[in-house]
Amino acid sequence: MTDDSLPAADSLDAVATELNQAAEQGNLSAEQYRRKMQRRQEVQQQRLAERNLEKGLIIVHTGNGKGKTTAALGMVMRSLGHGYRVAIVQFIKGAWEPAEKAVLGRWEDQLTFQAMGEGFTWDTQDRDRDTATAQQAWGMALDYIRDPDYRLVLLDEVNVAIKHGFLTVDQVLTGLADKPEMTHVILTGRGAPPALVDAADLVTEMTLVKHPFREQGVKAQPGIEF
Repeated sequence: MTDDSLPAADSLDAVATELNQAAEQGNLSAEQYRRKMQRRQEVQQQRLAERNLEKGLIIVHTGNGKGKTTAALGMVMRSLGHGYRVAIVQFIKGAWEPAEKAVLGRWEDQLTFQAMGEGFTWDTQDRDRDTATAQQAWGMALDYIRDPDYRLVLLDEVNVAIKHGFLTVDQVLTGLADKPEMTHVILTGRGAPPALVDAADLVTEMTLVKHPFREQGVKAQPGIEF
C-alpha cells in the first residue's frame, strides 16, 4: 500500500487502529502527527462510505461489572431524544422501583415502563413464583418486541432470568426472531448464554475491577446503585 492509496475494505479497521496507536505514542513531530491524522481522516471517510446499512440490532450487555443497565438507559435516552417510542420490561429487580423510572416517567407519551420482577431470587425464596413472574414479564415483552411502533425495547436483567432457568434461551431467541426489521432490543444482565451472544449484533461485557461493597463494605447508595 502506497502513501497515496487507501487500504482494501477488509483492512480498514486494522489500518485505523495502527494510525491511532502511532498518534498516541507522543514521539511524533507536529508535521508527522498532522500527516497521521490526515491519513486517519481518509480511512474513516472510506469506512463510513462503505458501511451504510441500517438494521434493528440485538444488543447484549453482560459481565460481572457494574453499568449494564446504566449503559442501556443511555440508549433509551438517545431514542427518546429522537422521538422514538421505547418499552422497558424489568426482570428480577422490579421491586426496587428505581429512580430511573421516576425520571423517565417524564416521557410518558413515548415510554412504557413495566417493572415486573419481585426482587432478587434470595428475596422471594420461591422458584415457582419467580418462574411465573418471569414468564409473565416475557409475555409482555413479546408484545412490545413484535409491535413496530416501538423502536427500542429494553429487557433489563433478562439474562439473569435465563441463567436461573425462569426462561429458556430458545424461548428468548424465538421471540427475538419476531421483531420488526428496524426494532432494536437490548438484553442486560450477567451470565448471558453463549447462544444469545452468538445471535447478537453488539455485545459488551462489563468487567469488575473494584467494587466498594466488596472491598470497603459500602452499601448501595442513591444516585449510584438506584
